[in-house]
Amino acid sequence: MKPMYEKVLPTENSSWRYWLYALDEIPFNWHYHPEYEICLTLNSRGQRYIGDDIYSYDNLDLVLLGPKLPHTWHSRELINEGQHLTYVAQLPVTWIDNIAQMPELKPLGDLLQKSKRGVAFSLTTAIACRERFVAMADVTPMQRLLWLLEILQLMCDDPEARLISSEGYTPASVPDSSTEKIDKVIAYIHQHYTEELCAEKMANLAHMSTNHFHRFFKQRTEQTFTEFVNQLRIGRACSLLLTTDMPVANISHRCGFNNLSNFNRRFMQLKNCTPREFKRSYLK
Repeated sequence: MKPMYEKVLPTENSSWRYWLYALDEIPFNWHYHPEYEICLTLNSRGQRYIGDDIYSYDNLDLVLLGPKLPHTWHSRELINEGQHLTYVAQLPVTWIDNIAQMPELKPLGDLLQKSKRGVAFSLTTAIACRERFVAMADVTPMQRLLWLLEILQLMCDDPEARLISSEGYTPASVPDSSTEKIDKVIAYIHQHYTEELCAEKMANLAHMSTNHFHRFFKQRTEQTFTEFVNQLRIGRACSLLLTTDMPVANISHRCGFNNLSNFNRRFMQLKNCTPREFKRSYLK
């Protein structure tokens, strides 16, 4: 089966992406992306597919995946009540490779080289990394980066780390026309987020029907088109709130919202506070 290309976008005000998936089940979604990925799966038991390896995983499954290494997890079995939880850190290649050039971080460069086959880690390391991943949720981007570096150090120091895919395995070069389409759409959104955007216009840009575009966009970005646009606009609004004295109503208009009440509602959905509360909390 040909893996599907997934578009990865950094977390707001960050060079990399931090995310928590909370799912009732983990669907089979064979995919790849150009970024390194750290993946910690909790409260879940099922099958893990990485490269040419199939493995029955259990709770606290921690792996590091190299760029373009195809992978997926698949499970309907929970260990305890609740949901399957997966913490993910996705690291752009140029960014993390440049960091690994520092003499102090030579072990990290060695680990990244091994990750081309995928690396699995011990239960002890997974437990320690879980504490850092959980702590990342409610901290500043700088503190989140510090936790990430601690996670990378824990993985570098794990004497029980083991390679996943077989020796000599390399990801196949998978031509995918959808890569160009999703990049074109996202570039357009970033350039025109202050304007009125609609799925029909984006579908025409990608040369597909509107229904197909909605499915296509959700598969490639793991967000609906509306969620993506709102997240981008609110991210821009947060930047203006923190760096200018512009009134909230002006910021709302400059970030593409058609009225102030809609802006406040979307802001509350994504940030769990009002724009003024957000600004006050950072000033403190």
